[in-house]
Amino acid sequence: MKFKKVLGILLTTTILVGGLYGCGKKSSESNGELNIFNWTEYLPQSVIDKFQEEYGIKVNYSNYSSNEELLAKVQTANEGTYDIVVPSDYMVDIMINKGLLEKIDTDKITNSKNLDEAYLNQYFDKGNEYSVPYVAGAAVIAVNKDKVKDNITSFKDLLNSKYKDSIVALDDQRALIGIALRALGYSMNEVDDKKLEEAKEYLTKLKPNIRSFDSDSPKTSMISGETSIGFMWSAEAALAYQENKNIQPVFPEEGTYLFLDNMAIPKGAKNKEAAEKFIDFILRPEITQMIAEEYPYKIVNKAAYDLLPDEYKNNKASNLPTEVFTKGEYVKDVGEATSKFDDLWNSFKQ
Repeated sequence: MKFKKVLGILLTTTILVGGLYGCGKKSSESNGELNIFNWTEYLPQSVIDKFQEEYGIKVNYSNYSSNEELLAKVQTANEGTYDIVVPSDYMVDIMINKGLLEKIDTDKITNSKNLDEAYLNQYFDKGNEYSVPYVAGAAVIAVNKDKVKDNITSFKDLLNSKYKDSIVALDDQRALIGIALRALGYSMNEVDDKKLEEAKEYLTKLKPNIRSFDSDSPKTSMISGETSIGFMWSAEAALAYQENKNIQPVFPEEGTYLFLDNMAIPKGAKNKEAAEKFIDFILRPEITQMIAEEYPYKIVNKAAYDLLPDEYKNNKASNLPTEVFTKGEYVKDVGEATSKFDDLWNSFKQ
């Protein structure tokens, strides 16, 4: 799924990428536009520039910080506002069921042959009619070993009062409620009222230790030394480690939140053909390489792996160990129980 939102303030920044986009393009004229709505820190500017140069298509790029924000924006925007979105697994399921996604012309996605089959035909989109895998990852604990001498191995360890005001945490309700449930030995998709109340109690105990909520760039406060522990997306932990080798990833013994983010085309997209060109472009091995070197999530493109540097392959937070996936869990659409998660989250954030 992400990241400079602090203390629950959702910022959506729109970047109109234009200017010299047409320089060097194969066509002498603009071939239209493409409106991409994506997670923050997820698509390098260099990739956007290369696509614009090659196809002569102007990219308008805007960001969101959570799946819930994505859903709300797509539902309230005029049809045709966005041509590409990047929902996580469970959100693809929700958007398909709500009729919010177009079917993709798979004949035009010739580079799908590069994808690792392990990420195809998932429960949320059998046959990948509506979505194409982009990247995978997990939410992990990052610990500055220079500041934290204890051996943190579990979500339960984060409740220690000695960590008061020292944690940066994702501003993501399914991730935070999910780790609370896992800490208690439950599924992240648990909907039982009593068990959700226990999760609320866990989060209430955790809250004094949280200095800031940040889904956009949680690594920033750890690199600066403002926080010493983070609950963050795996690539953020990988980037923090690149900056400071004392910041080490920890994979909680309970298993953690997993995600598979996917490219999709919203219903009524005005530039569907351009969107399909973009999806196919992203699946080129060398383009996946460019993305992974800047935002080192777990790649789903098997053809790109050999192109990646040892720095990526040897960083456990980017090239996640198999055990992270075998012990972890994907969140799913909980249907009508979503309101329970909303109420719990709103109560926690007050």
